[in-house]
Amino acid sequence: MNDLSPNTVTVPNDWDRRGLPAWTYHSQALFDLERTHVFLNHWQVACHVNDVPHTGDWRTFDLLGERAMIVRGQDGVVRAFHNLCRHRGARVVDGMAGSCKGALVCPFHGWVYNLDGSLRGAARPETFGDFDRKKFGLKPVEMDIWNGFVFIRFLPGPQPSVAECLQPYAEDFAGFRSEGLLPVGNHGYWGKTPVNWKSVCDVDNEGYHVALAHPSLQELYGRTYTDIFHENGLFQSKATYGDRPGRLWSVKNYVKMSPLQEWLPKPLQRAWNYYGMFPNTVFIFTPESVQFYAEIPISVNETWMSFNGYRQPDETRQTRAARYLAARIDRHTSAEDQQLTIWSNESMKSTAFDDFHLSDLEFGVRQHHDKMRRLLPVMRLAEAPPEDQIAARNAELSCQTLDGV
Repeated sequence: MNDLSPNTVTVPNDWDRRGLPAWTYHSQALFDLERTHVFLNHWQVACHVNDVPHTGDWRTFDLLGERAMIVRGQDGVVRAFHNLCRHRGARVVDGMAGSCKGALVCPFHGWVYNLDGSLRGAARPETFGDFDRKKFGLKPVEMDIWNGFVFIRFLPGPQPSVAECLQPYAEDFAGFRSEGLLPVGNHGYWGKTPVNWKSVCDVDNEGYHVALAHPSLQELYGRTYTDIFHENGLFQSKATYGDRPGRLWSVKNYVKMSPLQEWLPKPLQRAWNYYGMFPNTVFIFTPESVQFYAEIPISVNETWMSFNGYRQPDETRQTRAARYLAARIDRHTSAEDQQLTIWSNESMKSTAFDDFHLSDLEFGVRQHHDKMRRLLPVMRLAEAPPEDQIAARNAELSCQTLDGV
């Protein structure tokens, strides 16, 4: 495995510095293709196993018309199912999280499912004629658990197992003892942003803007920030802190309060690490906390920002205070990024917008765009085809790619 970092590797001057064409950020027909070929068939991190610690605990995960639930069974096994009753398709559970006493009961007509997904019984079974309960269990969703995190995907896809996909991160996740993390009470959504999801990723996938756009981060770790790009499409950012006290309230007190976690491997003891996973997920590791967030598209021009936070089980009062301060810094950063995504996204509709012109320090944006173009080759076209022809053009270009054209 080779790492490609603009801070350590010379990027050729003749690489194509243009990004995706502007039309790809506002096309409904393209968004419909992204739903199937980018989101439903790629791994999404749904939760951590300790979000469902007890028998009957469940979490839900919704994505572009698909609904999943993750539930811990009587045997202690965590499973994922479509959150869809086999009778009329109602949600079996409603809300983001909850717990049940030994069975899942559909609130529409009272069909009862065991925690392993099998149908225990239908209300008034005699009214269904020749009815075989074994054929009407909850439908499973493909699931993979890696270092405690639960990943699902709704359709078969091009990515290998999560362990293989995220192998470059394995040492750090294990070093941080991520299997034993406990959830903190700030799960949910930051809010809805009126932008295409790719505009959010474009901001996430580079650190070129940190120095000017994020004063807290710049003061915390400044020039130590480094982006690393792995051959398999993953990106990683890391930075160290503690060599200066800081002036902003959150930064100054975080540097002062953050205890040295001697159990951590040395590279993680005074570092903030970001681990990106295609297409839309970022893990953030600090010495006192772990988070993951994801851009969840709602429509072509709306995106939810989901968020989950975790802590170590033996957290001290000092560590908890440092985690609170780190969260304050991150909240400011998120608000700053949100405004940047709005400005960037709205520019795509302007007649004055020509193309991106990417810096070497924005190689992560180019990497993400290249991945998108490989999945949906219609995105290589500088001019937008008519909306009703985009799917056909994409199929045609996909066949040409398969044929080596």
